[in-house]
Amino acid sequence: QECSKKQKNDDTQSTSVGALSSNDGFEEKNEFHTLANAKILLSDCLACDNCMTSEEGARVFQQNQKELFHILNLNKKCDTSKHKVLAVSICPQSLPYFAAKFNLSVNDAAKRLCGFLKSLGVHYVFDTTIAADFSILESQREFVQRYQRRNQEEHALPMFASACPGWIRYAERVLTNLVTSHICTAKSPQQIMGSLVKGYFARQQNLSPDKIFHVVVAPCYDKKLEALREDFYTALYNSQEVDCVLTSGEIVQIMEQKNVSMKDVTEVAVDSLFDEVKEGDVVRHDGKRSDGYLEHIFKHAAKELFGMDVKEITYKALKNKDFQEVTLEKDGETVLRFAAAYGFRNIQNMVLKLKKGKFLYHFVEVLACPGGCLNGKGQAQTEDGKPDKALLNQMEEVYAAIPVRLPETNMHVQKMYQDWLEGMDSKKVQETLHTKYSAVNQTASNLDIKW
Repeated sequence: QECSKKQKNDDTQSTSVGALSSNDGFEEKNEFHTLANAKILLSDCLACDNCMTSEEGARVFQQNQKELFHILNLNKKCDTSKHKVLAVSICPQSLPYFAAKFNLSVNDAAKRLCGFLKSLGVHYVFDTTIAADFSILESQREFVQRYQRRNQEEHALPMFASACPGWIRYAERVLTNLVTSHICTAKSPQQIMGSLVKGYFARQQNLSPDKIFHVVVAPCYDKKLEALREDFYTALYNSQEVDCVLTSGEIVQIMEQKNVSMKDVTEVAVDSLFDEVKEGDVVRHDGKRSDGYLEHIFKHAAKELFGMDVKEITYKALKNKDFQEVTLEKDGETVLRFAAAYGFRNIQNMVLKLKKGKFLYHFVEVLACPGGCLNGKGQAQTEDGKPDKALLNQMEEVYAAIPVRLPETNMHVQKMYQDWLEGMDSKKVQETLHTKYSAVNQTASNLDIKW
């Protein structure tokens, strides 16, 4: 069965957009009304009708600029009981897009983006790097534990990374139990940031989680789907961890429609989750185009399991530049074999080997987008929907130049493990930083969808 994303039927797409958007209902005449009709097409997203229900489709379409403007407008009205604290969290892979597009340094881009969002009425702007710190640390620990249990548990290894929602959706809806038991249980940086904002930060500010409207700026549309997952919803407060996801491109659309240039915006320092402290210069994790799960887990496992201190990692390209492997040898024996598999062609080849029992890897960093997160369809695209290669090359240069900070060296993270999460091995860590992935019954035949 062919993935329906391949069907280029403009009439069908237009009809689905109209049907799914019909619940918009009203059109308030306020200073944001000219922006309210901005939409996304599911043809721009990884998800297709083979792995998305109509209800999910409707909810995804609600996650557009109109949701943000609706909250901004409510906050300008007299009924303070309906006011929300607006918090925006920005993914590290979005910042190089703004820097390259507007010819700014990444630090200037972060401050100007913060200034623009606050000029709209946003109260707090955060960097999600701290959430990636938690996600990487939890993934490192889980890999070591799985490796140590590999002879006792059939599904301990290989372990697949869990940060890419497009990959997770494909695994749960199409690949089922063949793969889901191998996925790392650590939540993605986006959803850990949701826990930090609606949990830790809400408590610090003495706010109920439902009084915070949390927006994430991300490189791809699949993050909208991730925000809707039932396991990221708290019934007690009737609140999602992330209320709305806007792509980097959608933020630029807002700027364009308001005739605002990034270079004309006042620079404002990005907020911190901790009291009145502001964030310093932008930092990133190891990894050329993503949060670097492979590199961090590989170095940690080499140290913890084999007492080897790996400084530099050498990638070996296999069939193409988006499928690469890294190995660790000790006493002439290969003791660790990791891979990076980006794009669905490589993912399919990987799963086929797993199915045939010819899988050699202990860990795979899986990303749905060829080229990794910087190449997310919500930012690195031309107007006709094709990859903007020149812009992507600039973004990669910008990203590579950002200083690397190891998650282990973040003192705020270490303090939060003790003060907020009650220790690294606590039940609260499992409840707050982890989730479960499981097969979802679908009508599509399991391994026959061709992407």
